Amino acid sequence: MTRQRLDYFAVSPEFSKAYLAFSAALKAKPVIREFEDLVTIRASQINQCGFCLDMHVKQARIHGERELRLHHIAIWRDSTLFSPRERAALAWTEALTVLSPQGVPDAVYESVRQELSETELSDLTFLVVGINGWNRLNVGFCTTPGSADRQFGLDKAGLD
Repeated sequence: MTRQRLDYFAVSPEFSKAYLAFSAALKAKPVIREFEDLVTIRASQINQCGFCLDMHVKQARIHGERELRLHHIAIWRDSTLFSPRERAALAWTEALTVLSPQGVPDAVYESVRQELSETELSDLTFLVVGINGWNRLNVGFCTTPGSADRQFGLDKAGLD
C-alpha cells in the first residue's frame, strides 16, 4: 500500500473548499440524487480510485442501495437490475470518464437523451465531471481508502 503523498485539503484549502461546495451544490438536483451512487461508484471503478470507491459504496449502503446492485455496477450491461434511465446514466458516465479520441459517440448521446431531459443530462454531466476530479485528486495523492470515514459519517455503513 502506498502512503498518502500529501493532504491537498491542507495544502490548497481554498480550492478544496470550493470543490466541496461545488459537490454539495450538485446534491440539490433531483437527477443527482437519483444517480449519484451509481455514477460515483462506476467512475471510481474505471479510474481505480480506492478512496472514492470505498467512500461511495459506503454512502450507497447508507442510502439503502441493495448489495447485489452494488456488485453489479461493474457489469451493468449484463445485469437485469438496472432501469433504462440508470443504464443511460451509466453509459454516459463511462463515455465521459474514458474519453475516446473521437469524443462521445452520437449513439451514446442519443440513447441518453431518450431517457433524460436536457436539464437532467446537463446536471448529470456536472456530477460526472465532479467525481472524475475527486478521483484524480485522490489517485494522484494516494489518499488511503477509509481514512475519512469518521469525518464523513461513513462508519454508519457497517462495512468494516
